[in-house]
Formats: sequence, C-alpha cells, structure tokens
Amino acid sequence: MKNNFSLAIATVNGSGSQSANNILAKTLFRMGYAVGAKNLFPSNIAGLSTWFNIRVDENGFCGRKLTHEIFVAKNSATLETDLQSIETNGFLFYDADFKNLPPNIRPDIVPISIPYRELTQSLSSSVKMRKLISNMVYVGALAQLLKLDVKILNTVIRDQFQNKDSVIEPNLKAIEAGMKYAEEHLKNINFPYRADSVSDNNKDKILVDGNSAAALGAVAGGCTVMAWYPITPSSSLAENFHAFSSALRENENNENNFAVVQAEDELSAINMVIGAGWAGARAMTPTSGPGLSLMAEAAGLSYFAEIPAVIWDVQRAGPSTGLPTRTMQGDLQFAAHLSHGDTEHIVLLPANPKECFEFARMALDLAEEFQTLVIVLTDLDIGMNFSISENLKVQDSPYERGKVLTAEKLNSENNFARYRDVDGDGICYRTLPGTMHTNAAYFTRGTGHNEDSSYTEDSEVFERLLIRLKKKLLAAASKVPQPLLSAHKSKSLIVAYGSSDFVMPELLALLDKVGAPADYLRICALPLSIELEKTLAQYEKIYIVEQNRDGQMRNLMAQKYASHSSKFISILSFDGLPLSAETLLTKITSSPSHAEIL
Repeated sequence: MKNNFSLAIATVNGSGSQSANNILAKTLFRMGYAVGAKNLFPSNIAGLSTWFNIRVDENGFCGRKLTHEIFVAKNSATLETDLQSIETNGFLFYDADFKNLPPNIRPDIVPISIPYRELTQSLSSSVKMRKLISNMVYVGALAQLLKLDVKILNTVIRDQFQNKDSVIEPNLKAIEAGMKYAEEHLKNINFPYRADSVSDNNKDKILVDGNSAAALGAVAGGCTVMAWYPITPSSSLAENFHAFSSALRENENNENNFAVVQAEDELSAINMVIGAGWAGARAMTPTSGPGLSLMAEAAGLSYFAEIPAVIWDVQRAGPSTGLPTRTMQGDLQFAAHLSHGDTEHIVLLPANPKECFEFARMALDLAEEFQTLVIVLTDLDIGMNFSISENLKVQDSPYERGKVLTAEKLNSENNFARYRDVDGDGICYRTLPGTMHTNAAYFTRGTGHNEDSSYTEDSEVFERLLIRLKKKLLAAASKVPQPLLSAHKSKSLIVAYGSSDFVMPELLALLDKVGAPADYLRICALPLSIELEKTLAQYEKIYIVEQNRDGQMRNLMAQKYASHSSKFISILSFDGLPLSAETLLTKITSSPSHAEIL
C-alpha cells in the first residue's frame, strides 16, 4: 500500500466543490499527513473550469505535481485534456452522466464511473442542494478507498459548516452514499493507496492560508487601522483582519479598538493609512498589483515626508488585469522603487504562513523605526492556498515605536526640529498629534523642506535630504530578515524567495538524485545586504528562481553585486501556476551556462 499520491479534482467554478476539497485536505492533515493544497480557479464568478490539487507525501514535499495518481473529473469540458495529466496505472473517477466521452480513454489508466445524480436523488428535495452535495459523494468514495478516519472526517465537516445542522446533515448523507457505493461496487479495483492515521505527525502544526496568518499577525502586531479596496487575491486578508479584530480588539465596554475602512479606491486607501501613521496609529492596506500601481504617488509621500505605512501586496499575474486568479512574482522591482524620483523601500518577502504572521508585526515595527513605507510581497499561492505551518506565537515584547518624543522629552529638547538628524543615523525624531507641548507641532510636507520642516527650494538642502533618506535605507539592510543559506556542499547555488520556497526541498532532492547537487539561499527582504556578496563569491553558478518573465530579482542582484552578475542564470516561470519541482529540474539541468531560460 502507498501513502504517497497526488489527487486532482476538476470541477466548474461556482459548483460548491471548494468546501468538499477543503474537507479532504483538512482531514488528511488532521490524520497526520504532510498536505499540499493548490486551488486553480478562474476569475469569473461561475461557469469556467477549476482544479484543486491535493498532494500527500511522506517526505513532506508539498509542491504542485504535473501528473496525478488519482483524478476526479466532474467537468466533461476539460476531460480530454485532464486525461493527459493522469499517471500510468492511475485512477480516473468520472461522472456516469458524462456525455461525449473521449473515444479512447487511455488503456493504461483505470476509469471508474460514479452515478452522482442517482446517489443524491433521495438525499434532498432541493435540486440546488443535490448539486452541491454531489461533491461530497466523491469525498465519501475516496474516504472509503483511502480508509480515511471517518470520525476525523465528520469532525472536519462540522467545523467547516460551523455546526449548522441544516447543512451538515445532507452533506453527511452524501458522504455515506459515496462510501457505500465504493464499498459495494469498487471493492475489486485493486486500489493501492491508503491514508492510515499517523499519530502526532502534525502535532503543534496548523493548516492555514497566508492571508489568514497575515491578518492575525497584523492584529498581534498592533495594527489598529486597515484601509482597503477589494481586489483578488488580497481581499480575504482584510476580511480576516476585521473578523479577528472584532473578536480580539474590543474593550471592556464592547467598543472597537480598531478601524477597518473600505475606501472608494486604492489611492484613497493608502492615503488613509498614511494619515493614520502620521497620527500615531499602526496602519496597513492589503492590495494586489493593480492597486499597488494606484498607490505609487502616495508611496512617495510616505517615503519623503517620513510617515510610517505598510502595504501588503498579494501578487497576481499581470500586467494590467492579467490573470487575476493566478499567482506570480511580478511586482518585485516595482515595489522596491514604488513612486517617482529617487525612491527606495523596505520590502519583506515571507515564504510561508508562519512568516506571514511574523512579518506582519515586523513590517509595522520597521515602518515606525525607520519612519517610512514598508511593502510586504506575498502572492496568491501563499495567500489563498492552505499550507502546513508551525503554530503561530505572539512575541512577548514591546512594539518598536521608533524615535517618538513625548511632552516630557520635549522639555529637555528645546531645539526639536522634525527633520534634523540628531543621532547621525539618518532617522529623525518625531512627535505625534495631540502632544501637549508648545514645541511639538510641525508642518508635514511632501515638497522640499529643511530641518525645521519649512518649505525650501534650496538645492543644497534638498540634496542633503535625499542623501539622508538613502542613509536610512542602507541602515535598514542590516535590520531586515537576512538571507538563509543551506549547508555548503556544492559550487552551484539556487537562489529563490517567497512561495518558490515551497518546492525547494523537493528540487534539491531531485538535483542530488541526478548528480547535480546545489546549495540553497532564500532571500527574505530588500534592501540586499553588502555581506551577501561574500556568500556569492563562493559559487561558480548561481541559479535565480523566480516567478516572473524578466528576472526581476536577478536584475536587482546584478545592480548590487555587479562583479558576480556573469554567474547569474535566471530560471523563470510565469505561466500563473504554482511552481513544480519537476519543471525547475528540467530547466536547471538543461540550461546553457550564463543564459536566461525563458
């Protein structure tokens, strides 16, 4: 019996399959399995094809596989193409009501028809409900064949539907119908896959999406203001922030200690965040690429007027509207220098839900410490797909509020000037509105200003100001999360960041297997540190894996480490799909030296 398999489910968007697929993934997780879950869905509301991939692997590999041992086909429109993704000796479960089946279903796979309509006919008088619960029939059939723990399965169902008996009961009946059908009709198919419970294998771990983890991290990190405009795939971050804040940020009088504002557009949202940051609140706006574009001018205001702000960009495929429900890493260079003129930002690059949680507070801390905009880049794969994570732990330490002068401190600071670099580190002292002192007030400017925040067009003053702002960002390079390097064993190095990390353990194992071992370096933030150059000097070939067309991280690294740029080889993926270790292996082992793979 095998407990390694990839399961794909092909359905139609809007058919209610998401709940069924999540129930399968969560059940396998609670039974102790390393689970990777990828939802590939279209951008329309209903009607187009959607796929959900669940991977179970004893080595913990959770990246997307190109082929599947088990395939559930509930969408006849894609069946002919879907057949090509089934492994030899794999199993195809298809709807018995399918018409116009492909004339030659592959002889090297096992086709199994499931009579969904017949099995659900007596379970509900509602046609709509019968269509919805038909998805639970394949859950039941797979539960029987895989020998899933039914008690755990039933608990997951109750959690999924929040103990609403009117919804739970028909779903449980549909699962029972699927299990009974498999027991009576599929007992002789020689199904080789099992998922017996693995005790304590996922102890102290959770299955969570990055947007939920980021929202909880923002609450734990002291964010009290979130302004946003809905945009896929970031909307659930704001929705979860509101839900978590409602549960955790009420005072003893049941009054909210937070504000969530749905703005009229992204430009308004970022300006609200900047206003809140100026007033002393910790504030954030979640968005995606098109929203980030609209925030460019205001981003320059945060940088130049030195006001703390955080943008959380859950990237999707662009340019323009692009593929709104596909994943990408195409905003990196844009984010690093968002706005016009000489502008540079701190950019954090979390690679998993745990880091989404931790980096949410870190972004707020860094924004206040350096009095600037901080941008966090995730993507749809991290943000909306479930990943296994260690438990999320709140830091037991004060927030980093930076150089804020209280009225008491102002009494000993008779020469306070908002933009005076007293300590020589590029970071000036600030006061907050409402500070009761005659010297506390100043005028915040997005135009040229001197140390006293008075308007000026003096060219020497302006040049000194830009140099000081650059000094702050150079100092930030040592404060942001540093690159993580695996043990040195090779003259080749793989560089990646963000969600690309999901497939790296499997990719490194495959490279070892074919006799082409490599070390692995994950970049966690910008600006890049000068110290990283010493690491790069140890390698003869440096493969930079990223999910965009133009090799944006490679470009940034080539600017920073020009003497090593001839060793950089871009390994690129920009089809909108989560990375596959198999595809990366092919690109790396077949790549010409010092060439870009497009």
